[in-house]
Amino acid sequence: QLQLVESGGDLVQPGGSLRLSCAASGTTLRNYAIGWFRQAPGKEREGVSCISRSGTATNYADSVKGRFTISSDNAKNTVYLQMNSLKPEDTAVYFCAATVSFAYYYTAPGLVPSLYEYWGQGTQVTVSS
Repeated sequence: QLQLVESGGDLVQPGGSLRLSCAASGTTLRNYAIGWFRQAPGKEREGVSCISRSGTATNYADSVKGRFTISSDNAKNTVYLQMNSLKPEDTAVYFCAATVSFAYYYTAPGLVPSLYEYWGQGTQVTVSS
């Protein structure tokens, strides 16, 4: 059974950077496409970025394009989300999620939460001066 644990959330000033980690246990992440999502208080969960099982294809929400980068390290069984030029509106709990049922190895799945079967508990990111 796949288990996901996020880490790296923190309080950071606007314009700052953070790197979130999503560490997997129980099985290899190579079998899964991974997505990052976030949820701010009073708002619906929204997709941020995702990466294909191959690690070669990525998708980003328009709100984070050019600022966030998703990557995977199979040796460490971990997926990362590098977040630069952070804004107050990036404040949220960030979740990583995994899907094994997405059929395409070289294509990143969409940023729709219902596509993903496994979820971590989340890590808090607060962007404030």
